Amino acid sequence: MHKIEIVGMRRNRDLKIVRTIIILAIIAIIASLCVIFYNKHKVVEASAENSNIIIEEVSMSDNSANSEEESKDKSNENVNNNNEPATEEEKEFINSVNNIYNGEEKRVFLTFDDGPTEEVTPHILDILDKYNIKATFFVLGTRVKQNPDILKREYEAGHYIANHGYSHKYSSVYKSADAVLEEYNRTENAIRDALGNDSYSSNLFRFPGGSHGGPYEKVKKEARSKLNEYGIAYLDWSALTYDAEGAKTKDDILKNLKETINGWNNVVILMHDAADKKVTYETLEDVIKYLQEKGYAFKSIYDIIATT
Repeated sequence: MHKIEIVGMRRNRDLKIVRTIIILAIIAIIASLCVIFYNKHKVVEASAENSNIIIEEVSMSDNSANSEEESKDKSNENVNNNNEPATEEEKEFINSVNNIYNGEEKRVFLTFDDGPTEEVTPHILDILDKYNIKATFFVLGTRVKQNPDILKREYEAGHYIANHGYSHKYSSVYKSADAVLEEYNRTENAIRDALGNDSYSSNLFRFPGGSHGGPYEKVKKEARSKLNEYGIAYLDWSALTYDAEGAKTKDDILKNLKETINGWNNVVILMHDAADKKVTYETLEDVIKYLQEKGYAFKSIYDIIATT
């Protein structure tokens, strides 16, 4: 065989080896990108309950409770789990809550989640008092126990005290449908203790992250049925300011509110009175004035009860 042919064969062999190495390298890069994309997708999926809200467990760092203290508190707490089947009156209330968006007049329900807190809630109450507006507060049991006087002020001012669960920790709340009910019961007990009223029952729950969607949908579905079975309604929202999803300025708050109200006549607005939501109370007067200009009448859940 000629020397030139041998060199040519070696060259072809070397080119094949190089091509094989390049192809393998490309495959490895593509595989790595696929893994990165998949992991990123799973993180986003796990961090979002639905298109409107990012799953964000309320940080316990802004209050004195930690998991050890909470466990100790739970062991010493006599949680009333003697839930009974819904009465006819409770069934009527559930039906009214389910039809909250069907009112004939133009009305708006201001609702605040995750309080009460010393840093934000009193400012919100001052503004509501100024405009003689009654709101609905979906409170956390842990924060009720820390701020019973603020909870009592809400109630005595005529605002409706509703239930947002005890911990707001998704892994605890959505462990099972029974866990959801226990969170509700513990918070009801905390509310009763703060008010000094053993007969108080809110009969209204707001699921952390919303009542539908997300990785806990199966548990939520079971919990929705269980709550109704025991005469407990649940309520989400139709408009929000995104004050818990990154809105940091008054302009952002108002822009988000106007976009999500969407011209509807019956609106339930989600806002928050957690300790870090200073922008919420700073913008509240502007929110109220905008809603007044649009002709909305301000309502609370007490107005729902009055119609049942």
